[in-house]
This record gives sequence, structure tokens and C-alpha cells, in this order.
Amino acid sequence: MCLYTITKLINITGYIVKEIICMTAKEIRIRIEAEEGNPAICSECGEVHHEGYHSSKEMVAEGLRLGERRLFLHVLKRRYRCPKVKGIRTEAIPWIEMGSRVTKAYAKEINRLTAITTNEEAGWYLGLDDEKIYRIDKAMLEEQASKKLNPPPASANISVDEVSYRKHHRYLTNVIDVDKKLLIWNEKGRRTEVLDKYYEAIGEDNCQRIESVALDGAKTYISSSKKYAVNALIVLDRFHTTQKINQTVDRVRKDELAKARKNREEEIIHLTNCKQRFVLLKKKNRLTDRQSFTLKRLCEINEPIYKAMLLKESFLQVYECKDIKEAEEHLNDWIKQATESSLEAFKELSESIKEKAQYILNWFKKRTSSAISEGFNNKIKRLKRMAYGYKDIEYFKLKIHQHCGLLNPRRFAT
Repeated sequence: MCLYTITKLINITGYIVKEIICMTAKEIRIRIEAEEGNPAICSECGEVHHEGYHSSKEMVAEGLRLGERRLFLHVLKRRYRCPKVKGIRTEAIPWIEMGSRVTKAYAKEINRLTAITTNEEAGWYLGLDDEKIYRIDKAMLEEQASKKLNPPPASANISVDEVSYRKHHRYLTNVIDVDKKLLIWNEKGRRTEVLDKYYEAIGEDNCQRIESVALDGAKTYISSSKKYAVNALIVLDRFHTTQKINQTVDRVRKDELAKARKNREEEIIHLTNCKQRFVLLKKKNRLTDRQSFTLKRLCEINEPIYKAMLLKESFLQVYECKDIKEAEEHLNDWIKQATESSLEAFKELSESIKEKAQYILNWFKKRTSSAISEGFNNKIKRLKRMAYGYKDIEYFKLKIHQHCGLLNPRRFAT
């Protein structure tokens, strides 16, 4: 293969191949030099130096493979006396990734590969140490984030939710663009001040343009949204309210299971064990014949669970109302029923729903949902499991944007 052909293949503007140093079945090493007339850009002041040449220093950078061979480029970096800093400085080479000894084209390829697999697997495939993969990938993501996520994108309709990134109640707050179905911002923690950072970052004008904020009912998120998104409709969506109802029903099941075990009531133990919990959580029209029979028998022999199921079905009827007025009347009736019931779990839930009744009714004005946030949470958890966790939380935040947001190379060409 002639040197001219290799020069065209590697396609580095302003540089030509001078010689092939060695070539084996696994790698090829070539020496390249700057073409005559190609100026040297000072790494310190950023200006072109034509005079003051001092010496040259060889460095090795890995580039995109040639066929099945790894490509190593031996390049002479020129050194000049910089009149501004009054010292000798090495030229900056724009096509080499800073501090990584790989070309920018190769760094981009690494970044694309880590978007679909783990750093360890990418390192094995490319023949690189996974620590080097991590440093290159993080540098690339930080560069992309500075362009696309600073300041964070504003959206008319957003969904806010948290996801656990580590044990012992360590959370990330995520903001989703509901219209574009993209994660646009995340930060460590779930306190009021955390979400405040997002609203402050997008600015007062963009905050006033927000039309709706879908959330799970967390007081911290409600407080922040009321303070900044003054024109937005805060919606406690159907997904999360149904989820809370199911959690309350399951709490009643656990209480009754504990009582049955204490009293050695074998039939109730059999019908309320954890394998049967989905019978209580599923909608009636989705139950199989066997599950319907189990639920009917359980309601016959256990009054608290029977009451819990009645309260659950009654609450779900709120979303079948024709308009907000009818829904409000039905919800007030349900709160009264739950408060007067003998079930402590539903009494506590009724107090919470009473406080947030307006946000539940807002669903009839703007039928938005934060269920999309739960979908992203599942992706984030999968990402965490693939990597067996992340020690660097800032890198993890960037990886989330790479898989779920604007840094995804499969959705946005870079």
C-alpha cells in the first residue's frame, strides 16, 4: 500500500504519511508530519507561530482501525518560543483528543460504542483499558453537554420524578420533556432546592412559559414548581395516584397476612401471601377466571380486604367522570368514605389526597402524565445494573443523558 493511499485513508487535513514504521497482523504504525505551510498553533496562547522554531517531539496517538489492524500514528509535534508567555510551548494538534492520546475521530467512535454497551465490554472489543475508555467517554460527554445542556433546554410540558442511584436513599431528580419524550435535566437529591436549580437555570421567562408540570405528589417538587412555574398547571397524574392506591391496598394485605399468621388462619394465609398480591392490584377486567375466584373468596372471608377493594374501585371511578365538577364531587365522597373506614392505611391516604385534591383534579384540565418518567427510570436502573453501579455520580448523570436524552448518538448525529 503506497503512502499516498494511506494518507487519503486516514484523512487528516494538513498532514501526510512519511513512512510505515511497522505492520503486523494486529497493528500498523506510521509516521506522519505536517505538510509544508501547515501553521503551528500555540497550545498556550492559541495563535499561529511562524517564527521561533525550537525543536520537535514525537508522540503516539491511536486512530480509527485500518481493516482489522489497530492504527498508531507517530506524529512530530513542533515546539516554538512563544513571545506572549516568554517560553517554549508545544503546538496544539486539533485532531488529537486532549490528554487521551487518541484521535478525535477514534474518541467519537468510543463514545458511540459506550452508548450501546458497558465500558468494560467496549474496552475488550477495542483492546483498551476500561479506565481509558471511561476517561475518553467522560471527556466527550462533558464536551457535548457543554453545548447541548448548558443552559438546559426549556419545555412547555415537563414531568418531574426521582430515581434511586445508590442504596440508603440516594436519589437523582430527573426532568423530562413530555412533548419530545427526552430527559433534559438531572441533579443529585430530591429536595426543593434541587428542582429550584432547574427553574433558575432556564430563566424566569421560560419558567412563565411552562404550561404543565406532572409529578408524583412530592411536596418538595410541588413547592418548587409553585414558586417558579407560576403559570403552570401542577398535575398529580393518574399513574401515580393509582400507584398510591395500590400501595395502600397492598399495605392492608400485609397487615391481614400478619394477623392470619398470628392466628394460624391457613386459608387467609394462602390467599394473601406475596404470590397472590397481584390479584388485589390488577384491574377487575384484567383478572383471569382463577384470579377472579380467588379475589371473590378473599373478600368473602376477610372484611378489611373487602373494604380496601371497594375503596380502590371507588377511587378509580373518579377518572371515569365526565367533567371536573363531577370528579370533584366523587373525590370528596371518597375522602369521606376513606376517613370513616376502619382501615388506618386508607385514613392516612385520605388525608394526603385531601391536601392534593386540586392537583388530582387538574388532570381533567390537562391530561398529561408523568408515567413517562417511570419508563425512563426503568432505563436508568437498567443502565446502572449493566455497569454494576457508578462511583462517579457526575459521569452517571452524563450517561443518563447519553441513553435517555440529547446526548444519545443514535437519535442525534454528532
